Amino acid sequence: MSVLSLKPVAPYQAKEGEEYMNPQQLSHFRRVLNDIKAGLGEDIDRAVHTMQDEATVFADPNDRATQESDISLELRNRDRERKLIKKIDEMVAKIDSGDYGYCDNCGIEIGLGRLEARPTATQ
Repeated sequence: MSVLSLKPVAPYQAKEGEEYMNPQQLSHFRRVLNDIKAGLGEDIDRAVHTMQDEATVFADPNDRATQESDISLELRNRDRERKLIKKIDEMVAKIDSGDYGYCDNCGIEIGLGRLEARPTATQ
């Protein structure tokens, strides 16, 4: 299952007069972040198994070059996903500390719409 194919969590519907980053909102974004992280973990596991299963030594230099190129691309993708997992862990820590949803530079509210679109936003 690709992260892109995950069934998205329904966007949070703020109620009029509701406090920004109240417990319900924090719980919602924690669930969103954890769902993304779980999907990434599945993708990484699947990629590792695929790379192990397809580990073949080709005699033809062109086939070998193609395989090495494919592996290189796969490793770059996995590294990108590893960095995203780290960012997700940082965001969950911000939820725990009460700092989630606020700009790292100036401290103003990032906004629910932006966080729905990019839950790891810091500005």
